[in-house]
Amino acid sequence: MGAIPTFDTAPLDGALAASILDWWHDAGVDLLVEDEPRDWRAPEPARAPALSPQHSPSAAPVTAPVALLPETLEAFLAWRLSDAAPEATWDGVSLTATGPADAALMVLVDCPDREDGEAGQILSGAPGRLFDRMLAAMGQSRETVHIASVCARRPIAGRTPAGLEARLAEIALHHVGLIAPRGLLLLGNAASRAVLGTELTDARGHSHVVDHKSGKCRAVATFHPRFLIEKPMAKAESWKDLQRVMGELNA
Repeated sequence: MGAIPTFDTAPLDGALAASILDWWHDAGVDLLVEDEPRDWRAPEPARAPALSPQHSPSAAPVTAPVALLPETLEAFLAWRLSDAAPEATWDGVSLTATGPADAALMVLVDCPDREDGEAGQILSGAPGRLFDRMLAAMGQSRETVHIASVCARRPIAGRTPAGLEARLAEIALHHVGLIAPRGLLLLGNAASRAVLGTELTDARGHSHVVDHKSGKCRAVATFHPRFLIEKPMAKAESWKDLQRVMGELNA
């Protein structure tokens, strides 16, 4: 009989743990399981009756009031990099939006990629080079569009924490209102969920009206460049989406 394999039980460093989580995410693992086995056929234990607020021994609000967001773009961008932002305690560095404040087209992605922190800008590396070609195909460039991300920092495994989705969506929509673009390009599922409240698979194929603090704009959702690098066959569908954006801008 062969020797029983042993495994190193030393704690993982942050980079390795994040890499493993990334791999799980790419493999489709997005749910946690319990450590202890559960008998799913067993009846649920009886629950104590819920107390109404007036009879509850602690009827205080469960959430603190949400702070108002800055009303000017300059103050808002500074706030996104401050300790008051929801992502301030995450690892890594925060990246601010780039591009003109009066851009006709705004681009929103989910979060910075790993190499973006070192590069100092959203959409760098291979996804950034593909993104630049996508912009050029639309007659745009980084100098003409406003580029932002739902998360100012990269969350673990690149997935927005469920408990912060609503707040980050509110912040992203506020950002859209400060720019008030004619067109809004949403790259990836998290950006589609934040602005449209819809999965990318359902959002693609047509434009959407987005109401914001300064009026309305038309939004189009398509694949993130990192997905197109992994799935080149999707580029033809993405080009249809980009043409839809061009049509909205020229309308």
